[in-house]
Amino acid sequence: LHFELRIQGPQPRRDKSACSWDDRPRQHRSGEQFAPPARMHPDSRALVDARAEAEAAIAKSHAADTRLRDAIDILPQGVVFLDAEGRYILWNQQYADIYKGSADLFKVGRRLEETLRIGVERGNYPAAVGREDEWIAERLAHLSNPGQRHEQWLSDGRCILIEEQRTSDGGRIGLRIDITEMKAREASFRLLFDANPVPMFVCGRNDRAILDVNDAAVEHYGYAREQMLAMSLSDIQQCSEGGAFDSLDRQASDHGAGRTWKHRKSDGGLIDVAIYSRALAREDAAAVLIAAIDITERKQAEARVAHMAHHDALTGLPNRVLLRQHMGDKLQRMRRTGAGIATLVIDLDNFKSVNDTLGHPCGDELLQKVAERIRAALREDDVAARLGGDEFAVLVPGAGGPQEVGAFAEGLIGVIGKPYEINGQQVLVGASIGIALAPGDGDDADRLLKNADMALYRAKADGKGAFRFFEAEMDARVQARRRLEVDLRRALANGELQVHYQPVVELATGRISGMEALLRWPHAERGLIPPSEFVPVAEETGLITALGTYVLRRACLDATRWPAHLKLAVNMSPLQFRLGSPFAAVSGALKESGLPPQRLELEITEAVLLEKVDHVITSLHALRALGVGISMDDFGTGYSSLSYLRSFPFDRIKIDRSFVRDLATNRDSQAIVRAILTLGSSLGITITAEGIETEAELAWLRAEGCAEGQGYLFGRAQPQAETLVLLAAESMLHVAA
Repeated sequence: LHFELRIQGPQPRRDKSACSWDDRPRQHRSGEQFAPPARMHPDSRALVDARAEAEAAIAKSHAADTRLRDAIDILPQGVVFLDAEGRYILWNQQYADIYKGSADLFKVGRRLEETLRIGVERGNYPAAVGREDEWIAERLAHLSNPGQRHEQWLSDGRCILIEEQRTSDGGRIGLRIDITEMKAREASFRLLFDANPVPMFVCGRNDRAILDVNDAAVEHYGYAREQMLAMSLSDIQQCSEGGAFDSLDRQASDHGAGRTWKHRKSDGGLIDVAIYSRALAREDAAAVLIAAIDITERKQAEARVAHMAHHDALTGLPNRVLLRQHMGDKLQRMRRTGAGIATLVIDLDNFKSVNDTLGHPCGDELLQKVAERIRAALREDDVAARLGGDEFAVLVPGAGGPQEVGAFAEGLIGVIGKPYEINGQQVLVGASIGIALAPGDGDDADRLLKNADMALYRAKADGKGAFRFFEAEMDARVQARRRLEVDLRRALANGELQVHYQPVVELATGRISGMEALLRWPHAERGLIPPSEFVPVAEETGLITALGTYVLRRACLDATRWPAHLKLAVNMSPLQFRLGSPFAAVSGALKESGLPPQRLELEITEAVLLEKVDHVITSLHALRALGVGISMDDFGTGYSSLSYLRSFPFDRIKIDRSFVRDLATNRDSQAIVRAILTLGSSLGITITAEGIETEAELAWLRAEGCAEGQGYLFGRAQPQAETLVLLAAESMLHVAA
């Protein structure tokens, strides 16, 4: 601000107030204003005119002074006028309010230096404590050489910005601005900026020059502070397009976060950073405050999670989800180009036995090696995936005809079937492959995988170690199997399944010693469906546990109506031990029916003992402790029967019907059965022969000392009502005897 005050003529008199002018018109003692006489000497007339002009000048000066005071009084800043000697001329109320600790010293004509010295003595200026003369000298130096801003702290904690300019007559005009709040905000900003653990920059909004950095940025990026302050944002930004900086402008105006950038550290390494920015007011130029949060590890973790979501953790191959995506992409290309696609589903043969005999760690290593061999056999555009367990899939785009695909599948079987070296042992597995060709066998991922899976099922059913192409009749068989599953679920829910009983006979006396419970399904449309058809379906679909529980409960209830000496034999599937809780099912059925545990005998096959042996043995011992008998069914047809006899004390061994058929004339069968009978006698285990159909077979078994038998010779399985009639007739027969 520059004000120039020129006053001509006689100077006005000051009253006692600091800045008031005495502008009252001169009056005669009588109170009347001065008026020239009507008649005057010419010289007197000139004097009167001169006096009038002077008074007019005074009035004009007073009006100018009033306007000046009005002008400076409405300013929000403090304003002061000093003459060339540094004496007070004029000041406004804001100035007096700012320096309220010294306002009583302000007098027209008093030197500023004097008020400063008194103010220092009063302690108004904390920066002067201990260096009073030096501080005053510095302040007067600023006054002598005006033009540069400087700050002044007052004892009440306020900070005043001082700006002074020289006037045309050699005086000074000073401006005082209370910047306490601004300094507080600046201090808060510095605190949040300097001590913030997040790397932060202040950049010019126009030239992107780095104007300031905090310690976290210096440490994280590895540059020296001086080096960073000589750089621009583009020096660390790994982006050549202006779009990234344009987005910064948008972010700064929106006070938000927008993009993820890549920044270059001093060692050349790239990091991913999330940018948060906002506009920042600076004295010199518009700026932007940037917070750069390093999210490199987070993005790497996200990438790992994304990879895990689409890849098999064990083999690193794509999983089913990613395979379907690849299939979708390649099927779209097939529709454009017309090139065929082959989908191969691969299942390892005998992998379960490797897992059971060598352990799961060896099984996992085997799967990894199989995956490596499959991957090595593929072309660049082929895709391999692990579907789960020991099942893999291969997608072959641009496949030729069945002959070419068949040759490829045969090659895969050969590669997979070569011996593996695992923990110093040689391991062998085979592979069966089902193949579906697009577009003939389907033009979407679900149908192709389904049809390839059906072809795989056929390959395994035909003896394993082979490949089969999908054929339309396979789908018909699968649909029939599906209908059987639906009907089985409905039959179980509606109580349509029946439990029949086949007698077990003491061969020496011919008396019935027990009954074996056998499940039967009288279908309304298909008639009696044999267990060989619906039990495998129940095992595949998980219904076997519900079926087993139903048979246990029904058979135990029915057995309570039989003579007390008769035993009840119930078959249990291996899946009941794997998926269910056999102890809970058995104890629940016994408790519900009231049947003594000693009358119940559970028949298991050797396959049960292949399922988590420790778990199964524990369950069998718990059932045995309950009082239930345990019988090994179909003895001699499985694996390692003798080792199982040593691992668990069975109550009964049942000789499989395949050894009893033509027993009277077949010397090999006779030798096997004789050995089993000798083994049972040595171990104290009761032996029961199954499938006795002729008198000759009965005579041979009776002569060799076989304790019990069952088969069509003694009777077929029949419902409870007919069983009760049979038992009543036998009871009367033996009473009569």
